Amino acid sequence: MKKKQFLLLFAFLMILSCERDDICAEGTATTPRLLVEFYDINDPDELKSVLRLTVYGEGLPNPNPPESNVNETLSFDENTTSVELPLLIGAEGEETTVRYIFEKDTNLRLDENVATDSNVDIIEISYSSEFVYVSRACGYKSIFNGLSVIREADTDNWISAIEIEESIETTVENENTVHVRILH
Repeated sequence: MKKKQFLLLFAFLMILSCERDDICAEGTATTPRLLVEFYDINDPDELKSVLRLTVYGEGLPNPNPPESNVNETLSFDENTTSVELPLLIGAEGEETTVRYIFEKDTNLRLDENVATDSNVDIIEISYSSEFVYVSRACGYKSIFNGLSVIREADTDNWISAIEIEESIETTVENENTVHVRILH
């Protein structure tokens, strides 16, 4: 009986000893993803959907259902006006570069007609990581400084221009803010 009372008292004290900052709140800002939105090249203030877009990191398997797992892609054959790209967390202060493949009109690659094909553009994103203390419960998050985004030149680019939003001043620290505008 005393053993049960002791365990009950111990459990009660453990609950009381937990402080608010022992649990990372759900709404706490963590390491952001790069938010990219697509705009009309003829009217740069208007969002423009990209038809049948597939986005994946270079080096990931090229998705071709049903043979391969499309869960490894960030976006598969979707009509969309935006995409969120995860950035690799590198050593603090050192430059990191990641490449993403943006494939427009994915359905043309997937159909049986060998005369049609999708249009692929590759973008290269460079930045350096900075670690920022959030709280005891949440630990650290990374923000990304010195953001640079370029498109690999090719003879048939569907991406006409890439702009970094002036409001972020090349620093990615909030994933609710648009960081990059792609005009097509």
